[in-house]
Amino acid sequence: MRILQEDDITPLATGAWILGSGGGGSPYDGWLNLGALYRAGVTIDLIDPGELGDNDLVAVVSTMGAPLAGQERLADPELSAAPVRALEDWLGRRFQAVMAVEIGGGNGIEPFLVGATLNLPVVDADAMGRAFPEAQMTSFAIHDLAMFPMALGDVRDNTVIVARAASWHWMERLSRAVTTALGSTAPTAKAPRSGREVKAFAIHGSVSRAIRIGRAVGDAQQRLADSVMAVIDSEGGRLVFTGKVNDVRRRTSEGFLRGRAVLEGAGTFEVDFQNEYLIGRRDGVLAVMTPDIICLMDVESGEAVGTETLRYGQRIAVVALPVPAILTTQRGLELVGPRAFGYDFDYRSAFA
Repeated sequence: MRILQEDDITPLATGAWILGSGGGGSPYDGWLNLGALYRAGVTIDLIDPGELGDNDLVAVVSTMGAPLAGQERLADPELSAAPVRALEDWLGRRFQAVMAVEIGGGNGIEPFLVGATLNLPVVDADAMGRAFPEAQMTSFAIHDLAMFPMALGDVRDNTVIVARAASWHWMERLSRAVTTALGSTAPTAKAPRSGREVKAFAIHGSVSRAIRIGRAVGDAQQRLADSVMAVIDSEGGRLVFTGKVNDVRRRTSEGFLRGRAVLEGAGTFEVDFQNEYLIGRRDGVLAVMTPDIICLMDVESGEAVGTETLRYGQRIAVVALPVPAILTTQRGLELVGPRAFGYDFDYRSAFA
């Protein structure tokens, strides 16, 4: 166990935004909230999964929905905690810890907002190792754990509990419909996990990885060095393309932000997204694909650029980062590989 220090907050936000692969929502509001909480005297424990008792109950939190819609709803610790409280009331039990369903973007900070509000430690783990757009795209689903109950809320004091679902895909379908009805963005508490399940089936060390990446960016900025290469060197990544954004087309539908961006440099690079960046083609040839983490980073600052903030004229480095091995297993690729998003080709690693 260690206390998350105030000087960890900015690296956490920076690294989570990079690991989000364009999604997970901007961490900016969460960063502001968490900083304000720390200045008010709050501290939050960050614990290793191994410190959990087998029977401890762990809340798994995220905000679900389209990142563009999320820009219109400011992060709120009390709002993020409400579904957790609702699930405690439903279960008749209290949680001993909280963790992120995905380390990417604002969802990487959300468990700290909940932890500060409910006085709970945050587990150094998540269930994706990055961000993905759908509920079934987790290590818990890969291992076929239960997907219910789940709680969702909104700013109007609505709370919905999905008590049961026939499958992970049905949970995605039901919770997505609720999220859309609530305004295409909703704080959630996913199916609760036991300490034993988190120790056996979560992706460990994801918070520490985000902080490490964020520190690599910050250190490079201070030294006036190349922040993009600092991340690549830190994480064993690969530079895929560098160019300027020439066109972006996006739309919000069914609770997702979908679209395509075109970059021009030494050739043309097209990237498809569904909340997160999914597929990259250089001059029409596949260059990178999910589940590899496709990061679009500002060339000068090394900061991530999300699917909702990508705009004409930005100078972008496209970087691929490796993912946890569980995502590239046969079962993992069934849930998070190209075919899971409707593409008619198999996964080829950018690091092969």
